[in-house]
Amino acid sequence: MKKTNLGLAVARSVRIRELYHQLERTKHGSEWSIEEDALAFLTDAGLVGRLTMARAGRWPQEGGSTPDLEHKLGECIWWLIALSDRLKIDIEDALEVFLTKTEDALDK
Repeated sequence: MKKTNLGLAVARSVRIRELYHQLERTKHGSEWSIEEDALAFLTDAGLVGRLTMARAGRWPQEGGSTPDLEHKLGECIWWLIALSDRLKIDIEDALEVFLTKTEDALDK
């Protein structure tokens, strides 16, 4: 499978979120708020936990297959990118700062 670099993933994610905003305006008369986006992310993050547990045989749920889990993991990354865009946070910079700080702390 083709790998996507983070910069391209950010641009594609922002575009997809705008398409969802258009759908929201059509269906509901307004876009979801940032808070609603955050709640949707948290819901999907919770589903990652359940799917992981189901895959490990620790939760009685259908749908713990690899494709289901991969989809939800990808969706969570997409939500984080969409949220960072709406909050005017450069996710690439945020990730770099986090990785550098964590590496520095652990390399001591």
